[in-house]
Amino acid sequence: MRWLRFAILVLLVTMLQTSLVDIIAVTALNIKPNLLLILLVFFAVHCSDTEVVITSFTIGFAADIIGPAMGPQIISFGLFGTLLADLRHVIAIKKMPHQSLAIFATGVSTTTLTCFLTFLKAEPTPSNIYTQLFWTPLYSAILGPFLFLPSEWWMRIRKRRIKRF
Repeated sequence: MRWLRFAILVLLVTMLQTSLVDIIAVTALNIKPNLLLILLVFFAVHCSDTEVVITSFTIGFAADIIGPAMGPQIISFGLFGTLLADLRHVIAIKKMPHQSLAIFATGVSTTTLTCFLTFLKAEPTPSNIYTQLFWTPLYSAILGPFLFLPSEWWMRIRKRRIKRF
């Protein structure tokens, strides 16, 4: 793992999530993709098990920094990123539809746990909970696999190519 490249990528994606994602928001509900969620699934698919734990908690910490409450997202991103890495050993997540499904399922799971932990913390929950629970993961799942290729290039991850005769 190239940790300096990882740190730069997380910082860049965090800044994009806070500022420029508003440009691609759709509908009056202001539905935006969660770029940190896409990054979480990317590293859960492409890294070793120990690296996934570190990257998941780091991305969750970045999500907590830009979020309304400190703590819930680092727990949910760390937990579900690690579970996705374990699931990767059973199910291959290499094709775009599988990546989209992984992003959607992880998004719904992390949002549900984040909202529950925020409720336990007695913090106010957002008024558009259904938008965050369904539409944001769906938008992220549609956009996510297309962002995997530039992320692979930046992190210098090479896929093995199968030679066909």
